[in-house]
Amino acid sequence: MAIITENTIKIKAPAKINLTLDVTGRRNDGYHNLEMVMQTISVYDELEISILPENPEKPIIFNMDKELPDKIPPEKNLVYKAASVMKEKYNIKNSFNIFLKKNIPAAAGLAGGSTDCAATLTAINRLCQLGLTDEELCQTGVSLGADVPYCIKKGTMLSQGIGDILSPLPALGQIWLVLINPGISVSTAYVYKQLELDKFPCHPGTDKMIKAIQDNNIQHIASCLFNVMETVTIKEYPVLDEIKKYLSDNGAEGALMSGSGPTIFGIFENEDKAKAAYHKAKKVYSNFNIILCHTVQS
Repeated sequence: MAIITENTIKIKAPAKINLTLDVTGRRNDGYHNLEMVMQTISVYDELEISILPENPEKPIIFNMDKELPDKIPPEKNLVYKAASVMKEKYNIKNSFNIFLKKNIPAAAGLAGGSTDCAATLTAINRLCQLGLTDEELCQTGVSLGADVPYCIKKGTMLSQGIGDILSPLPALGQIWLVLINPGISVSTAYVYKQLELDKFPCHPGTDKMIKAIQDNNIQHIASCLFNVMETVTIKEYPVLDEIKKYLSDNGAEGALMSGSGPTIFGIFENEDKAKAAYHKAKKVYSNFNIILCHTVQS
């Protein structure tokens, strides 16, 4: 999903959802061990990166089409950080002009920042003809964010460790989804801090989800949806439970929060049912971000 001219590359950065998300324990380094089934979806940010002559005063020029809710300075954006790492690690003398068009809701549990970072690493590798493999890009990416290696590889994956141990799963067919994002700001760090791992009544059956994916059975996939972070985020924001119920009452085979939230997605049997729920949700939740999309592999 990249278009390359002599000095410029345009690349799409797809979002992801979690079909399962389990936190299996806390590590000695303060991070948590995770077990997640992750899936790429057809919602994309768009990056355009151009090579410029070397300019030590402006090694990276970074702009985007909208301001993010946290209003972080450009140099702290993961796109800027990824470009800086690539310049330093591979001794790239040229400067870069980078423009990011944001379509993925920010801080939404959809890996928007991580996928932008992954796309930047991939784009610079291609634009500068560095010849790096995906594995080499993943080694660089994991230092920038736990979800970055997945966003480099994309598709249907089992993710373990801190998110850096990836095992490909059978590719899902096209499954239609409706995403509802209420625009709430959720701190991932806060959610992790509030998790009470010893009080979980159950953990997701990752093996059951993998079997459902192998069978490409939408109903079974929907019945295996699970995210332990809901125990914190939905308790904090009850509207998310209301959205889950709304999707289930309007044709979804199942509904789940992605990541630490606040985006809720519903899985639908076919495009017509998804479109009907989407158009109704646009009226019911007129102030929310409603997205109609489907699963993809890259």
